[in-house]
Amino acid sequence: QVQLVESGGGLVQAGGSLRLSCVASRSRFSIRDMGWYRQAPGEQRELVASSTRDGTTNYADFAKGRFTISRDNAKNTLYLQMNTLNPADTAVYYCHASCRAVVNVEGAYIDREVWGQGTLVTVSS
Repeated sequence: QVQLVESGGGLVQAGGSLRLSCVASRSRFSIRDMGWYRQAPGEQRELVASSTRDGTTNYADFAKGRFTISRDNAKNTLYLQMNTLNPADTAVYYCHASCRAVVNVEGAYIDREVWGQGTLVTVSS
């Protein structure tokens, strides 16, 4: 099973920047799509940005122009560069990965959705 470990969260003033990292453990599962989600207190978890394995990216409207998602497949690592942060960006940020393991020579496979434990980002005004 793949495990995801996030880092890089913390306290930053409005207008500042943070870079989040998510490292995926190696396993028999191959990692396909990866993404960052966030959940503010009392709110539902929402997509921030996602990346396919070949680097095609997708951003939530609030992230466009401020956040950049990237991944290093060789290092099994996903990044989120966040610039021009504001208090509304305060949330727990979660890394997500869609994973697949082929289980036999006929090509049967198992899909798994994996979440990290989250890293807290707090933006002060």
